[in-house]
Amino acid sequence: QVQLVESGGGLVQPGGSLRLSCAASGIFFSEYVMGWYRQALGKQRELVATITNGGMTNYVDSVKGRFTISRDNAKTTISLQMNSLKPEDTAVYFCKLTRLGLTRAGYWGQGTQVTVSS
Repeated sequence: QVQLVESGGGLVQPGGSLRLSCAASGIFFSEYVMGWYRQALGKQRELVATITNGGMTNYVDSVKGRFTISRDNAKTTISLQMNSLKPEDTAVYFCKLTRLGLTRAGYWGQGTQVTVSS
């Protein structure tokens, strides 16, 4: 099965930085998109950033200029560099892999907590 393993979450003060990583394994198809979502308490899960096999990126407006998504050469590991963190960035962050094609099947990581507080 497809498995996603995340690391890098934790507690940080406002204005600080964290770097999240997600490694995918068990992939049996060639075309897919990977990205990061987050879900704060009492709120819906929202898309934060995505990156395609070709390196195209998208960001939610609230993190543009502060967060950067990247991938390794194998295109199976992604990172999210988070700078100038704000309390409203506090959430559980999830890695997701979306298969391209008719089904658009999605696979989720376990989630990692990011808390921004003084």
